[in-house]
Amino acid sequence: MKIVSIHTDKIKNIFEELALNVGGKVLFDLDEYTLEVNNSFAKGSIIGASFNDDISYVQFDMTFASDVRLNVMNQKSSPVYFAYCSKGNLSHSFGLRGEERKLKTFQTAILSSKQNEENVLFFEKETKTKFTLIIVGTQVAGTHSLNESVRETFFEGKTEDFFYIGSYNLRIAEKIEQLNAVTQNGIVRNLLKEGILRIILAMEIQQHSDDMAAATKDLNCLTLREMEEIKELSEAIKSNPEEPFTIKSLSKKSGLSPNKLQEGFKMIHNRTVNDYITHMRVLKAEILIRTSDLNISEIVYCIGFTSRSYFSKIFKEKFKCSPKEYKFNLNPLAITA
Repeated sequence: MKIVSIHTDKIKNIFEELALNVGGKVLFDLDEYTLEVNNSFAKGSIIGASFNDDISYVQFDMTFASDVRLNVMNQKSSPVYFAYCSKGNLSHSFGLRGEERKLKTFQTAILSSKQNEENVLFFEKETKTKFTLIIVGTQVAGTHSLNESVRETFFEGKTEDFFYIGSYNLRIAEKIEQLNAVTQNGIVRNLLKEGILRIILAMEIQQHSDDMAAATKDLNCLTLREMEEIKELSEAIKSNPEEPFTIKSLSKKSGLSPNKLQEGFKMIHNRTVNDYITHMRVLKAEILIRTSDLNISEIVYCIGFTSRSYFSKIFKEKFKCSPKEYKFNLNPLAITA
């Protein structure tokens, strides 16, 4: 087993120590660090950045040739860690003798240890692992700071280690994909990433609140396999919304019952299956209006709608103008709608 030790929660030093332990070269651009690794021990990338309110994040997309134990020591403070596993799995313990808990794909975790105690992460060999860690410091002064709010929410009056593993959540996975899809450079990239990161942080805190409220309820939760099936179906619809998808065809493709499909789409997208298909078709139509020479009627039928009047109705509900008006005015709201 390879042992990697991190002795700081400062992002610059984290990457310096990671490079010393796993190899590769650290690249830096406007507070964002990237470590690309391709050697006999590890392959993949680690990225991270620091933002206001002493918030940082580190994201692993790695495959290790041997088991790895990552020791994170809290020497000067006890930050709060918000974790999410997008692919693979890994385990955590407080110190080497602490209870080992596994964080699986699509699960979130919130944790904090006593000062001078290690957070230990275990990565399995030859397993591609995508793992996002948001670090919120708790030492910054300010009665209305995010740090103060996080500390009060989870740890007011507590001196023991804190660990929580949440239920499966695909909405966070989608938001992390959005974080990784930012293509802008410079300060625009920095601002966009900070905004998305704060949303992810809010979603993880909300997940904890929802799980605590549902602790005494008998919920019909989806299994990991069912979550993976729902994610694959969502991606298929998003990539080709014009296809003649039906609940029956999706049920047959995934092996999930119609009830499970509806449950999964409502939980993940807050929409029914048909509403999600319609939503993706409208988004594709907007792109075609902006980027193609097709007229409205051609767009309506090539994305799978059979009624232009129905398409115009739902398009106007989302973009606050008709498709024809949108095409002529190139409404700037298209960027954020």
